[in-house]
Amino acid sequence: MSSSMLEKISQVRLLVVGDVMLDRYWFGEVSRISPEAPVPVVKVQRMEERLGGAANVARNAASLGAVSALLSVVGDDEAGRTLGRLLEEGQIDANLHVDREIDTTVKLRVIGRQQQLLRIDFETTPSHEVLQAKLADFETRVVQSDVVVLSDYGKGGLTHIAEMIRIARAHDKPVLVDPKGDEWGKYAGATVITPNRSELKEVVGRWSSDDELAAKARKLRGELGLEALLVTRSEEGMTLFADETHHQPALAREVFDVSGAGDTVIATLAVMIAAGADWAEAIRVANIAAGIVVGKLGTAVVSREELAAAL
Repeated sequence: MSSSMLEKISQVRLLVVGDVMLDRYWFGEVSRISPEAPVPVVKVQRMEERLGGAANVARNAASLGAVSALLSVVGDDEAGRTLGRLLEEGQIDANLHVDREIDTTVKLRVIGRQQQLLRIDFETTPSHEVLQAKLADFETRVVQSDVVVLSDYGKGGLTHIAEMIRIARAHDKPVLVDPKGDEWGKYAGATVITPNRSELKEVVGRWSSDDELAAKARKLRGELGLEALLVTRSEEGMTLFADETHHQPALAREVFDVSGAGDTVIATLAVMIAAGADWAEAIRVANIAAGIVVGKLGTAVVSREELAAAL
């Protein structure tokens, strides 16, 4: 990546909106099976807390050098306050609306011998009033941003996503959506959506060849009015369907943990597009960033220095 592109990235103002969560990790040793049930006993030796969901997208963009802002909802609890502290430490301009009726989403992972043994989720859906207040904030913040990422984890924080896309597009801002579920009509008008292979299959059905996938992608782009559709395809790499098709093969490196890789892809793609890169260059860099992050444990980020070295 040229020094001029790195300079442009440092001037990008990115707004991330969506479902935030706190990723907790309990690391320990496993030396025996429980006498109570046929499960391993983990003797916890250390704990870590990391930003998850939309907060991890914002963290990835900030790690690349962009000016990163986040708009989301948390509960009035210890996990919500921890998220606020981690965001502040990551130099992310976060506006977290507090909903006293909910618990902040937490994903607790128990790791033994470098393997995930168990994940426990705590979550509740935000109230309508808080989401309405967040929408009003969104309109103000869009004006100050170069690009918008809507990170949908299906936790209820993006109830007004169709209106958010309309507002952002009215201000001529590119909108990137990481989708969830099988009802994608609400994403109509976005610039690009970034499903993985299984998420796309839920919506368009199976395909048996690249030509059939391209036809399904073209039809979906037409129905939703998208400029592009980026499909991440695990070991098959990633393919961007726009006026032209661009494919990036998966990078041959050890895959340690894929959790959060989609956050890295959409954050890198958004930053590159806002910095003036074309689609081909943007997905080339996003693919390299994803290749780096899957070699790390848990929700991780790629630093500007790591990316520059890999390019």
